[in-house]
Amino acid sequence: MTIKEAQTIVDQWINTIGVRYYNELTNTAVLMEEVGELARLMARLYGEQSFKTKEKEESAKEDLPDEMADILFVLICLANQTGVDLTEALKKNLEKKTRRDKDRHASNEKLKS
Repeated sequence: MTIKEAQTIVDQWINTIGVRYYNELTNTAVLMEEVGELARLMARLYGEQSFKTKEKEESAKEDLPDEMADILFVLICLANQTGVDLTEALKKNLEKKTRRDKDRHASNEKLKS
């Protein structure tokens, strides 16, 4: 599925099953909540934080894609609400990063192994 298709599918889902979009501020708060849930998993799976006794590493690994998808879903909602074409936005962002960083990362000693 393309990004544009994802934006259309999410819009259809919101307007049928979801009834309507939350307002932009609520969706921004929901996005932060979802990012926090991903951060919690990442800290335990790849960082130094340990799991609580009832938590299982295997189920956390299974939850990782779902948490990322939750973030993408809410981001798409915000894009739809604010009239942002994420395909075009990503293209422009990559062009900007390419112009800005074309030599920067290649000359970064910290990135050389």
